[in-house]
Amino acid sequence: MKALGAAFAVVLLAFGAHAADMRKTLHIAIPIAENGFDPQAVYDSYSFEVCHAIFDPLYTYDYFARPVRLVPNTADDMPQITDSGRTFTVKVRPGIYFADDPAFKGKKRELVAEDYVYSIKRIFDPKVRSYWLYLFDRRLVGLDEALERARKGERFDYDAKIEGVQALDRYTLRIRFKTPYYSFQHWLGYDGLAAVAREVVEAYKDGSNRVMEHPVGTGPYRLKDWVRGQKIVLEANPGYRDETYPVPGEGSEPGDVGIARDNAGKKLPIVGRVEISVVEEDSPRLLSFDSGALDYLELRRSLSANVLAKDALLPAYAKRGVVLHRQIEPSISFTFFNLDDPVIGGYTPEKIALRRAIAMGYNRQAEIDVLRYGQGKLASQLVPPGIPGHDPAFAAKNRYDPAAARALLDKFGYKDRDGDGYRETPDGRALTITKASTPDASDRNENELWKKNMDAIGIRITFFMQKWPELNKMSEAGQLQMWGLSWISAVPDPEPFSTPLYSKTIGTQNDAHFRLPAYDQAYEAALLLPDGPERTALYRKMTELVLNYTPWLLGVNVYANVIAQPWLKGYKQNPFFRHQWKYYDVARP
Repeated sequence: MKALGAAFAVVLLAFGAHAADMRKTLHIAIPIAENGFDPQAVYDSYSFEVCHAIFDPLYTYDYFARPVRLVPNTADDMPQITDSGRTFTVKVRPGIYFADDPAFKGKKRELVAEDYVYSIKRIFDPKVRSYWLYLFDRRLVGLDEALERARKGERFDYDAKIEGVQALDRYTLRIRFKTPYYSFQHWLGYDGLAAVAREVVEAYKDGSNRVMEHPVGTGPYRLKDWVRGQKIVLEANPGYRDETYPVPGEGSEPGDVGIARDNAGKKLPIVGRVEISVVEEDSPRLLSFDSGALDYLELRRSLSANVLAKDALLPAYAKRGVVLHRQIEPSISFTFFNLDDPVIGGYTPEKIALRRAIAMGYNRQAEIDVLRYGQGKLASQLVPPGIPGHDPAFAAKNRYDPAAARALLDKFGYKDRDGDGYRETPDGRALTITKASTPDASDRNENELWKKNMDAIGIRITFFMQKWPELNKMSEAGQLQMWGLSWISAVPDPEPFSTPLYSKTIGTQNDAHFRLPAYDQAYEAALLLPDGPERTALYRKMTELVLNYTPWLLGVNVYANVIAQPWLKGYKQNPFFRHQWKYYDVARP
């Protein structure tokens, strides 16, 4: 790789670096309307894509390294982690500036450590209602007292000192936790912790102290035009720092040499404009791509059959030079069982047997083949592939085996006593399970598979239909018996996949209402450890407990598929940043 780096250095010198080409526009479409551009307040992935282009967290990921590797972004170096994982000290790189804005009164505004202090404090402001509070709640030194003061008063005091987050000098940030929190280093690279300027917030904030409509950051692009729910237009930030297209290095993959050669030496961002259209229906988005109006397209579930034959492009697309980018998403789908439910919940042997039989009776491979058009792999454990803590040697125990499911039900007294083809409970009452579902077509198709599979093992299943927001509220309140969800991580760490079964997250994330001291102990012990064999063993233990008690039926690890036009240059998928527009070039014929 040293020789490769030297070769690219020659290319860099030969080509030089030039400003973004304002004649070039990257055209893309998203299926869901954005909700705004405040990094501490947004929560949907498509709004975060835009925030990623406008704002800067302290760290990012090496564009080419796989597995992903954290590298400095606006930080001067990697964080100093001391006090056994409790204290993080970061130096902000001098000479980085916010995009010009009237809020700065005609002056250049440098990015400093206090901007990150202020931005993190915004997460604590009850009016902002930031989703990311859970990263710090009950962990950050001094936060409990600050939150209590905010609850008693009418506003959050941004000027009050919080011991756990301080600027030690103009460029030095220190964050302190009560207990070891090694995985927090990954969150320093997340857009929810990106820097905003206090002057901008105070100039443009709404009644919730949010700045959804006037984003001003230090990133490669700035907001040019916005028609809510229809179109977003970004233009290159003329004051963006001097940054050029990266050179593949340690951890890069074979194809990276060709990707980098196209854009070698180019100053970032390369393309002058990014136009994002909101197109909710799948077919019009594909038609736009087919006509050349879009430069790349995410293949959501229903589009895969139109473009792919399992893991390859259909010949018509391959002949056109379309490129398929494909990787396992850092996510897991699952069906939760409400452990507080009188029918399906509980920790007694017969209730555990019922849940395990349901899990063995559901054909996940059929879901992948038929409903997901082959775009997934069976999930064997809590932590998906590609995330530290995933154990490739772990033998899958959650197999599809309807005969074993029927035998297990028989053994624990779930038998068909009246000859109607459906089983009764051990005490003779009718047995019916109810799975929540949205009314959309994909859920209806999945319901048909569930009905077929449960009929095959003698369990009557019904479906409670409601829209997603209402189901989510009911789920958090413990009012659903079963529901299928998925969980995706924003960082390369296993904690987000284990937190939804931790007993202290009941009412927020733990929809299964799972309470198991052995699981909680393993979870809490894992939080105190850096990545390594000891921590991986704890996540393996958590998986085994989940398989044994079955609060979740582990589902599928899905593939993220993106098709790109032959003229899109420099594109590489990243599992945690959906798309990084500053690296792309368009060379239309």
